[in-house]
Amino acid sequence: MLSPEAYRRITLVALLSLAFIIVTGGAVRLTGSGLGCPEWPNCDDGRLVAPLQFHALVEFVNRMITGLVSVAVIVAVLGSRRLSPRRQDLVWLSWGLVAGVFSQAILGGITVKVELAPPFVMAHFLLSMVILANAVVLHWRAGKPPTPSRSPVAAPADGKGGLDLRRFGTLMLATTALVVFLGTVVTAAGPHGGDEKAKRLDVPIHRAAQVHGAGAMLLLAMVVAMLVLLARARYPDEVRQRGRVLLAVVLAQAGIGYIQYFTGVPVLLVGAHIAGATLLWATVVRFRLGLGAATFAVEKHEQAADTRPEGVGGVTVNAVR
Repeated sequence: MLSPEAYRRITLVALLSLAFIIVTGGAVRLTGSGLGCPEWPNCDDGRLVAPLQFHALVEFVNRMITGLVSVAVIVAVLGSRRLSPRRQDLVWLSWGLVAGVFSQAILGGITVKVELAPPFVMAHFLLSMVILANAVVLHWRAGKPPTPSRSPVAAPADGKGGLDLRRFGTLMLATTALVVFLGTVVTAAGPHGGDEKAKRLDVPIHRAAQVHGAGAMLLLAMVVAMLVLLARARYPDEVRQRGRVLLAVVLAQAGIGYIQYFTGVPVLLVGAHIAGATLLWATVVRFRLGLGAATFAVEKHEQAADTRPEGVGGVTVNAVR
């Protein structure tokens, strides 16, 4: 049998491997190696292993990394079935990783077959983000009991119902998803298509970048507003700390984005921006999970207080009506 602590370490390996493959996939595109292996699953006609050519080797190594990621998610599934006590939510989440990686492999093969057509490259990256979110949720829940903690947590201010920030957090998560999507539009219209012959999206790159930048500024404003609201409410310190981490990630990512735009989108900065997008998405998902868990704990604490019998100094009193 497997302990919860050991299984959480397994889910962390799966999470990190999925984040790593996103970054290495970006490296394939930025080095122009997207069609280094023009066939799937073989690298070339009748050849599984790449020839000793730079672009072919870069693409082939990325495929090998995909194989290691597949092993990591399979281990996560096996671990969920060996976990003691057994938890069905973790089993389903781990199977979600397997389904995502399998779908990603198929989509990757199709992307190669259509010679890196922009819509398929965009879909390939966005599906990676969906899988990454699944991995973040799995790792988060693997570190929690089957139900959120019932320990007393300071209730949010502003009335009996409190200041419930879950909906705002969900809106912030949706805004981040929109910003990431707009980022794929900018990339699809930009110069780094993964191959010299790859078609580019027929969208003016400066207009796409402006819309993407406006979305980033909106997200930044929402994160600042969230921090202000968290300061007003009596949420746990750890929730506010995650909010500050999120703000730092958004600022860093926005800074990289603007620098790369005004310096002609150099390869290294674009790579850093891809890594930053991966970190930003994982951080936002984790922040939303923490916000929901804290609010749930508050609700349970308030319910317990409402059902507590009347008393003085901890002694129960039978009220006379």
